[in-house]
Amino acid sequence: MNILIINGSPKGPCSITLHTCLYIQKLFPDHTYEILHAGQKIRAYEKDMSEAITALEAADLILFCYPVYTFLAPAQLHRFIRLIKESGYDLSGKFATQITTSKHFFDVTAHRFIQDNCADMRLRYIKGLSADMEDLTKKQGQEDARKFWEYVEFCVEHNICESPSASTATSAPIYQATLSPVSEVPSNPGSLSDFTSDAPVTKTENGTKDIVIVASWQENDTAIQAMIKDFQAVCPHHTRIVRLEDFPFQGGCISCFHCAADGTCIYKDGFDRFLREEIQTADAIIYAFTIQDHSMGPRFKLYDDRQFCNGHRTVTMGMPMGYLIAGNLAPEENLRTVIEARCEVGHNFLCGMANDAEGIQTMNARLLYALNHAYVQPQNFYGVGGMKIFRDLIYIMRGLMRADHKFYKQHGIYDFPQKKRGQMLMMIAVGALMNNPKLRAKAGKQINEGMIAPYRKVLEQT
Repeated sequence: MNILIINGSPKGPCSITLHTCLYIQKLFPDHTYEILHAGQKIRAYEKDMSEAITALEAADLILFCYPVYTFLAPAQLHRFIRLIKESGYDLSGKFATQITTSKHFFDVTAHRFIQDNCADMRLRYIKGLSADMEDLTKKQGQEDARKFWEYVEFCVEHNICESPSASTATSAPIYQATLSPVSEVPSNPGSLSDFTSDAPVTKTENGTKDIVIVASWQENDTAIQAMIKDFQAVCPHHTRIVRLEDFPFQGGCISCFHCAADGTCIYKDGFDRFLREEIQTADAIIYAFTIQDHSMGPRFKLYDDRQFCNGHRTVTMGMPMGYLIAGNLAPEENLRTVIEARCEVGHNFLCGMANDAEGIQTMNARLLYALNHAYVQPQNFYGVGGMKIFRDLIYIMRGLMRADHKFYKQHGIYDFPQKKRGQMLMMIAVGALMNNPKLRAKAGKQINEGMIAPYRKVLEQT
């Protein structure tokens, strides 16, 4: 079997994930393997895809290999998938699977992103392997990799694949609505130069809030541009636009951990300062993009990935956020999950994912309420579970990730259960009671009464 490994890591041969693929290659030498370092060489492939097309033609099975970056695959792999689709090459009938490494922080949404794009390209998708970063150094991780590949071989031999999961559906109607303004407060479309000058963004007065619209669009994306204008028309606060295509990004995140210590990026394009001073200083953030390949598109994903440290340090907690999304959002279950989880982990209030004129009105109403009442909901499983993964990770890596460690200490995120000694002792006493049949029989309803006693006290005091 001819196997093409598409390495989406920007680290190229130094990718941890790639080494799981190389391990499989050692265990199963009867196959032919070829590696494309798509993440590291994306700029070269943007100029010439001929090498990649030749490799795709020869492949029987395509193995996507990448680290999970901010809920999804890295921006570089997003871009490479777009280039494959734009090439027009027919991949129908070939098999595909994936291997990722992460700390299992929303690896499910990253895998679904690849699965949905495999469905677009009519690839026969086999469920992939999600490994912890250290798994390959352990016997169990090595065994998991071996068994995974045996399963892949079984699926190929018996022509077994997952049912297409993609949101392949019909095109969404073109956004054409124009909403009437509800206020004469002017908005400021601005340009990149307005937001990268030495002068900080001036805070507004008289109760008017500063709303930044972080947007990604191509010149022919008229729908998202119309949505932005209509949102500005109904929003009574000061708005300003930051278009990501105008920012001089030197490159995508390479996971070098340079920003983990002091928050500064290894690139010298000024993005870290730009993010802190021009975006995170706002009272609310509205993101705007057109759906592309079941995601927000490579440019927006590049912006997301470059916020690496902000993914750990939830510095915008409490800030309202909303999304203007052009395209057919209804079937994009995974994208909606990513957006909700992104807000939950950051402890932001999600004002809405507006996809039409009615959605813009509703999102604006929620935004105004959140700003007027400082409203943010308690975190759900996405936020609580996600932050517990980072809590444990940052604590272990606190010697390296010093800025993260300082932030977590300041905000009480280190809420380890072993610190709750009083509660633990109480549970030991209750456990002893419940394990004694005679005492358990005598206690009867008193146990339930004891459990709800603190809650009755709250009601009495209210």
